[in-house]
Amino acid sequence: MAKVNPLSNPKGVKLLCELCQKPAFIQCTKCTVAYYCDLDHQRMDWVGIHEQICQLLLPVRTPLPFKSLCKEREHQQAQLLQRQKNLIELTQAAARKKLCEGRHEEAVPAAMQCLRYSIEVHGLSTLPLIFPYLLLAEASIGTGHLLQAEEYLSQAQWTVLKRSECSSSILHKLHRNLGLLYAAKGESDNALQHLGNDIYYASEEFGTDSIVTSGGYFHMANVFFRQSKMDVADSLYTKVTDIWSTRLSRLVQSPSQSPSLPSASSASSDEALDEAQEAEAAQMLNAIFDIREQAQKQDPAALASASCALAMLCYLRKDLDRAQELGRKALSASQWGADPGFTESIVRFLQRIRAGENLPITQRAPGSPRKPQKARVSSSLPSQDRDLRNTTRDTLVPRSTIKTI
Repeated sequence: MAKVNPLSNPKGVKLLCELCQKPAFIQCTKCTVAYYCDLDHQRMDWVGIHEQICQLLLPVRTPLPFKSLCKEREHQQAQLLQRQKNLIELTQAAARKKLCEGRHEEAVPAAMQCLRYSIEVHGLSTLPLIFPYLLLAEASIGTGHLLQAEEYLSQAQWTVLKRSECSSSILHKLHRNLGLLYAAKGESDNALQHLGNDIYYASEEFGTDSIVTSGGYFHMANVFFRQSKMDVADSLYTKVTDIWSTRLSRLVQSPSQSPSLPSASSASSDEALDEAQEAEAAQMLNAIFDIREQAQKQDPAALASASCALAMLCYLRKDLDRAQELGRKALSASQWGADPGFTESIVRFLQRIRAGENLPITQRAPGSPRKPQKARVSSSLPSQDRDLRNTTRDTLVPRSTIKTI
C-alpha cells in the first residue's frame, strides 16, 4: 500500500474508500486505482474480492484515450461495457459462494462491487440492482446487522414495486431474504409467511422438486426446528434430502464421473453444479446430517438418506475419504430400517469409490453391535441462540502489495 494525502489531489478529485466511501489515505500499488481509508478495510477488501479483480479494475477505471473516429469510440465503449458486465458476474458469483459457505463478512466487499458496477451499467432503480441488494442484505443478516439488512431489503422491495411485472425468480429471492430477516429477529410467523411465498414463487419458476426450491424448504424447516415442531421440520428436512439426493445421484452416475460404467445414465451440462450451488448443498446437507446424527431418537432411514446424500456430494468434490466415511455410515444405518434396494445402491456407491482409490470396503453384518459415533457439532445447526460472529479469516495481504512512501 502507498500512502495518499487527500490534500494533494487535483481540484475536484476525491479519492474514497472502496468499502465505506470515506476519504482514502492508502492506495493499492498493484492496480493503483483502488483506495482505502485504513489497512483494516484494505485487508477486508483483499480477502473479500480485490485479490480476484485487482488487475481487472485497471482497464475499467483508467480514462479512455481520445479517438477521432466514431467507430473507434463506439468500440471502446463496447469493450468497457463488456468488462463491467464481466465484473458484475464475477463479483456476484464470489459473493454468493461466500454466503453459502457462511463467510458473511467476506461477502460484503464482493456484493458492494457488484452493486457499484450494476449501477454503472444499468442505472439506478432498475431490476438488476435487486440482486446485489439481496446479497448485501443476506450478508448483513449473517453478521447480525439487521437494521442494515432492512435498508437493503427496503431498496429491493421499492425497486420491485415500481415495476408492473417482475419474474418469479426475483420474487422468490426477495421473499427468502425477508424470511431470513424475520427469522433472525425471532418473528416466526412473518418468517414462515415469507418463506411460504419463497417456495411458491420458486416452485412456479423452477418446480417443486428443484434444488432452488429446496432452499426455501430448508429455511422453513429451521424455523419449525426452533419452535420444537419436530414432525414438520423432519418432513421438510426429508424433502430437502430427497431433492438433493436425486440431483446428486444423476451427477454421480454421469459418464464424466464414471466412464467405466457404460450403463450409467448421462447427465446434461445444465445439471452440473457451480461453486455457489456446491457450497449451498454442503451447508444444507451438513446441517441435516448433524441433526439426524445428534437426534435423541434416531431414525435410521433418515440418517442413512442424509449420510448418502452428503457422501455423494463429497464424491463429486473429490473428497473421497470423507465420501467413504459417510457412505459407511449410510450403509450401517440403512441395515437397520431402510429399503433393501437402497442398501444395495450404497454398496455399489462404495465399490465405485474403492475402484477409484483402492479403498477397502467393510460391511457390518446384520445384528452386529453398532460402534458409537462421536457427534460432530456444526455451525450450520439452527439454534435460537446462534452466534452470529464474524467469520473473516486471518488472511493477510502479501507484503509485496504494501508500500510506505
